[in-house]
Amino acid sequence: MFKIRRSEDSKLTSWYFETDRRLLGCILLLMLLSVIFVVSAGSVAAERIGQSWHFFLVKAIPFYILGLFLLFGTSFLTKKQVLILSGLNLAFGLALLPLTVIAPHIINNSARFVSFGFFNIMPSDIMKPGFIIMTAYFLSLMKERYGSEIFFNKDAWRFDTWLSWVYYLLLFAIVLFVIFNHPDFGTSVLYLAVFSAMIFIAGLPLVLIPVLAGVGVLMLIVGFFTFGHIHRRIIAFFTGTGDTYQVDNSVDAIRNGGLLGAGDDAFVKQYLPDVHTDFIFAAIAEDIGAIMSCGLLLVLFYVFRRLVLNATRARDLFVLYAVGGTAALFGTQICFNMLTTLNLFAPKGMTLPFISYGGSSLLAYCFLFGLILAIIREDKWK
Repeated sequence: MFKIRRSEDSKLTSWYFETDRRLLGCILLLMLLSVIFVVSAGSVAAERIGQSWHFFLVKAIPFYILGLFLLFGTSFLTKKQVLILSGLNLAFGLALLPLTVIAPHIINNSARFVSFGFFNIMPSDIMKPGFIIMTAYFLSLMKERYGSEIFFNKDAWRFDTWLSWVYYLLLFAIVLFVIFNHPDFGTSVLYLAVFSAMIFIAGLPLVLIPVLAGVGVLMLIVGFFTFGHIHRRIIAFFTGTGDTYQVDNSVDAIRNGGLLGAGDDAFVKQYLPDVHTDFIFAAIAEDIGAIMSCGLLLVLFYVFRRLVLNATRARDLFVLYAVGGTAALFGTQICFNMLTTLNLFAPKGMTLPFISYGGSSLLAYCFLFGLILAIIREDKWK
């Protein structure tokens, strides 16, 4: 078998041999599959609104190009550069977040977007990389200053130092409150789940786990009694009555695809309003069948597995927390999307990472994985 041998120490050569090429290759494969599936599912959604079959593909192409640029460009960075860019990303997202309260751009009754004329940005989506990287950095600094007992150490809760749980948790609570009130229950739960996973990796005592679970339950209860759409979806899920149109058609599409796919007879996906976004897996399963769809899930699982392996092998605590947080985000979002698609939980409006149509989500994941590839490379070889 032909193999490329390392014969010089140029920056490009070092990047090639030091980067986790398996992880990178799977991401590129997912993006290629996304183009194919957006054409298949997006053509149905485009025709429904009176547009040509390639309408959503044309809109997505600039995001794929920019996503690739972010993925490869950031993968060359050093740890210091990763921290700087992540800090800027988080600051940008936090700056835009108040606009979703003051002057929101409402799509599908949700005030989670900010409009820039030709395109819309979802701040809670684009700030995910900065949130994970900077939280990992915060946890690593806390460990360095206060030792292993960062949760019960009184010094870690002081008001007279910026490196304190008080200020971090206050900012996190405000962000979570704003996202929750968009309303965007799914994303707020996702942030809470990722934060919980990262502090668990950092050594969260078991006695505090019920506290985090209680916060999640409290959010669910408040959402149930405050937001009509959450109330209706939960009632519909548990009783089978009310608006179950999307999830019913999602399950029917998967069933119609069978083992090998329906091909030209794939018609159920035409009745899915969010066929190219939240329910794209149902359209994929109807087109290519359960066997090939499971192959897609295996690729997604392999990406998750690579993240977990890199986290467990990390020498730097910062890398452990950052890669672990990325694995938590990636895995949790896939689970949320699949549970909704299979009607195993109430719909939450969660895209399938790297596969679903959506500019903000794609760019955020490309940016995040580029940063992760960079710090994995530096931790392993430097």
